[in-house]
Amino acid sequence: MSFHEIRFPTRLSFGSVGGPERRTDVVTLANGFEERNTPWAHSRRRYDAGLGMRSLDDIEALVAFFEARQGQLFGFRWKDWSDFKSCAPSDAPRYTDQVIAYGDGVTRVFQLTKTYRSGAQSYQRPIRKPVAGTVVMGVEDVEAREAVHFEIDATTGLVTFTEPPMQDAPITAGFEFDVPVRFDTDAIRTSVASFQAGQAPDVPVIEVRA
Repeated sequence: MSFHEIRFPTRLSFGSVGGPERRTDVVTLANGFEERNTPWAHSRRRYDAGLGMRSLDDIEALVAFFEARQGQLFGFRWKDWSDFKSCAPSDAPRYTDQVIAYGDGVTRVFQLTKTYRSGAQSYQRPIRKPVAGTVVMGVEDVEAREAVHFEIDATTGLVTFTEPPMQDAPITAGFEFDVPVRFDTDAIRTSVASFQAGQAPDVPVIEVRA
């Protein structure tokens, strides 16, 4: 995948609108009941980067970033200000935040994940773009040390332990993360006059499967 490991300027993404979307196929039967199914195992996020623009300097920074990514050609990192931690936005990540897997005594490589719960239901989201320097890990409620007990690949979200965690040992993690995205347009249309009047350009951004 063509991807640049660079984050969209956070001062520009702050104030943007967006979030997850799902794809559900709904079939209404002759008796009025419905059958619902989805071809997607994971949600996909969309954002509008234009709503974060506040000045002409912001527009210049946006255009520079857009040109460097060559429009839709190269993906990049995006900070979703409403969902960028393994914990609540007001808390600091801790190694006990998320249970990402259980050891089997053999496996050393694990994918970072974040679990969303509501009632008895849950959804486990793969985290592919953790923020370097923010990942903390634990095994059986004991904190592990990076570069001693594990290594993290910030481009894939894969954690590699020096020794495989023991059978049934809970593997936990805390982290900040970005969303892998690309521009969902090959054109950005700006107007100095309309922008000064309070109108921001439309700059759609969409999550990519990393």
